[in-house]
Amino acid sequence: MSLRTSTASRRAFLSGAAAASAYFWIPKSVNGYSTAEMLAMTTVDNKVKPGISKWELDTPALCVDLDKMERNIAKMQATVKANGIASRPHTKTHKCAAIAKYQLATGSIGICCAKVSEAEAMLENGVEKVCMTTSNPSRSKIRRAMAIRKRSSSFIQAVDLEENARDLSAAAKEAGVVADVVIDVAVGTRSGIPPGEGVLSLAKVIDTLPNLKLRGVLSYDGGAQHIKGFAERKERALKNIEPNAEVFAMLKKAGLNTEIFSGGGSGTYNIMHQTSGFTDVQVGSYLFMDMQYLAIGGQDDPNTYTDFQPSLTVLVTVLNNRFPGLLTTDGGSKAFTLNKPNAGVIGEPGMDYNAGSDEFGSIKITGTPSKSYKIGDKLECIVPHCDPAVNEYDWIYGTRKDKVEVVWPITGRGHSQ
Repeated sequence: MSLRTSTASRRAFLSGAAAASAYFWIPKSVNGYSTAEMLAMTTVDNKVKPGISKWELDTPALCVDLDKMERNIAKMQATVKANGIASRPHTKTHKCAAIAKYQLATGSIGICCAKVSEAEAMLENGVEKVCMTTSNPSRSKIRRAMAIRKRSSSFIQAVDLEENARDLSAAAKEAGVVADVVIDVAVGTRSGIPPGEGVLSLAKVIDTLPNLKLRGVLSYDGGAQHIKGFAERKERALKNIEPNAEVFAMLKKAGLNTEIFSGGGSGTYNIMHQTSGFTDVQVGSYLFMDMQYLAIGGQDDPNTYTDFQPSLTVLVTVLNNRFPGLLTTDGGSKAFTLNKPNAGVIGEPGMDYNAGSDEFGSIKITGTPSKSYKIGDKLECIVPHCDPAVNEYDWIYGTRKDKVEVVWPITGRGHSQ
């Protein structure tokens, strides 16, 4: 894989819907290449023969604009470097080993996986610097995690319970390894051990277990990422993390290993460095963006998040135009998932796209469209939420200037155990 790195550029938008409509785009009615046909035209490194337009793809088709994605990654790396921390991106966003390798090659210190099966998929495809952010209480998953550790000395896994720590140590001994662990310290109520003396007690137990090595803590605040308005998001994110920072300081004072203090995300990537001891952000959506993130607002625009460009899109085809003010496409919930807000149709601010049907998308035309749409015309849409949308596809088409450059497998698709 060879991707170019470009300088960052900024766009101003009035709203999430306006952001979706602001990109120059020409819909075309064309014959579609199926995935099988595209793969037949690729080389061993997934490169596609030059000259194939993305508008020639059969639909629904998941696409990523490589120039925009590379700019997003470059901006993230420049920002965290300037702030004295690092990035440890989540692969649950893209589930693609090729993209994970690019993130590592451009400066990320590792990648995060939410599930053990996702970590297995990354390792099997050459991605080794994995931090698994979810604890594994079941014995089968513990054995699988130790199998990963046996193959990769860079593997780190989360733990938040003394019993689980002891089980991990026993399994590590059986596998003949010393397993690296981080304590998942809760921010909110989703996962992890609540911040307080219990964390210190657990850390001390881990420090005595012969086949575990404590590396630090994780503290991911998922609830802060989509808080609307930068000022409020900053205030709440920093307040939420205060008890965790105090616990981190307690571990350090006790002489325990505190080399990792990881958390944050794409909505707080430029905030978390203000927390004492913080080492890296678990960013995910920043490289793709979606309608949910566009709506949260940023430092420069209170209404729209312009820090990163929407690079991930789904191409759909018009199937029906016979009813006034309505269009039907071939992109329903199986192409977008059911997340809100609705998908944004690029170039068409007067279209409301509802992907509520399993197989079909319904567009209500609320303004004046740029053209009269015929059956067979294609539209390009920004997805409501990138993570589950990517999980609907086997392949992602990497495009540059509307030409297909690569076809990558979604390595971790369906790996949710």
